[in-house]
Amino acid sequence: MNDIINPSDMVVALKYDGKNTPTVTAKGRGDIAQQIIDIAVANNIPLDTNPELVKLLSSIPLGDEIPESLFIAVAEVIAFAYLLSDKTPDNFNAPDT
Repeated sequence: MNDIINPSDMVVALKYDGKNTPTVTAKGRGDIAQQIIDIAVANNIPLDTNPELVKLLSSIPLGDEIPESLFIAVAEVIAFAYLLSDKTPDNFNAPDT
């Protein structure tokens, strides 16, 4: 599983409900980072590796919305997650049937 950890060994998790601005829900390094990744994998949450974006997002306090300056970069990650999940923004949070 180490191939999906960012080179800085840092992970940031975002929550996006399709309506509100994405928020930082978890972040960590080392063992904490691996735990976040393991939880994501266990729950079929798409993962993306972008060391530069992770570095920027890691400075945002937990629970805070991402700043407008990162909207485009985070939108690309969300689009990637939709693509991997074969879902659209309208059904992204809907349970699989």
